[in-house]
Amino acid sequence: MCRQFIVLCRRLDLFAQSIVAIDGAKFKAVNNRDRNFTSGKVRARMEQIEHSIERYLAAMDTADRTHSEVAEAKTSRLTDKIAKLKQQMQDLQAMEQRLQEAPDGQISLTDPDARSMATSGRGTGMVGYNVQSAVDDKHHLIVAHEVTNVGHDRSALATMAEQARLATGIEDLNVVADRGYFSGEQILACEQAGITAYVPKPLTSGSKAEGRFGKQDFVYDAHKNEYRCPAGQSLIYRYTNLEAGLTTHAYWSSHCQQCSIKAQCTNLSFRRVRRWEHEDVIDAMQRRLDREPEKMRVRRQTAEHPFGTLKHWMGSTHFLTRTLARVSTEMSLHVLAYNIKRVMKIMGIGAMIEAIGALRALFCSPTEAIPAFQNPSETVS
Repeated sequence: MCRQFIVLCRRLDLFAQSIVAIDGAKFKAVNNRDRNFTSGKVRARMEQIEHSIERYLAAMDTADRTHSEVAEAKTSRLTDKIAKLKQQMQDLQAMEQRLQEAPDGQISLTDPDARSMATSGRGTGMVGYNVQSAVDDKHHLIVAHEVTNVGHDRSALATMAEQARLATGIEDLNVVADRGYFSGEQILACEQAGITAYVPKPLTSGSKAEGRFGKQDFVYDAHKNEYRCPAGQSLIYRYTNLEAGLTTHAYWSSHCQQCSIKAQCTNLSFRRVRRWEHEDVIDAMQRRLDREPEKMRVRRQTAEHPFGTLKHWMGSTHFLTRTLARVSTEMSLHVLAYNIKRVMKIMGIGAMIEAIGALRALFCSPTEAIPAFQNPSETVS
């Protein structure tokens, strides 16, 4: 039903012929954080229990030395607490064994498909799902969406872009996404599919963080197949290597030892720069971003509004169902409701119902047709 409504919007020419913004947001699952386990959580909890047991044992020794009725009652309470903690320790040890057998190292007891995910706040997180969406920049309609339990967005760009192209029917589609979607393989997949991507590079240079030159300070010369460093020296091609399934080329200069600004570049014998075999695709995308920096502003204005609206509607608990299949259905209902309300706002209720009736008449036989609404006001509720 959600997909069919997108077909209706496409026939009504409600989609722009330019940009689709892709974004992801974390939605809370029914599963409480205390009922989600990872190896790190289990170890931390076991350490807390060990410290608590040591503290209670020390308190019991102190109480034993007083030999009073109050001390005896206190010792009895502490003994019960220690017994409960030891039982919790046994449960955690059993959970630790289960985690070793879990494919992704996580176990959620209430919703088995929910996963612990980091959120934008530093040091915070939630147990839930990662919802991907592709939003048209003309009317902010959600043209495609998908619910996953993967906590990052790096592998979602090409899939969502292709879904958006199929939904909108735009062959020369432009997609914009934030830094979390940056992946060379994903950007290459978009390029090979004829989709133009705008994704800024993440600022994760270790050299920059330490106050030295980053890779962006080295200029690549495609004709000579070499880099020029900030000191004006040439880093020539040395060898090709396979790293993490990617073919990379290594470049460095023989003049590093004599360089007057070597301390600003590297603390090793020479500065080595690596280049992916398809780095030209990333360079072309960066040139597009440099020419059209407003694309990132369009992304923020387009992709973040629908998620804010949906979370406001859903309330603090977000999803009410459990398991990925049911949660996906629940999300589709929310997206459908969002898109219907958007089209009502754009066209009006009567015009939308008339368009639905025309589409039904076009695709359904007379025996399959559903009776049309006679009164548009009947659909408001």
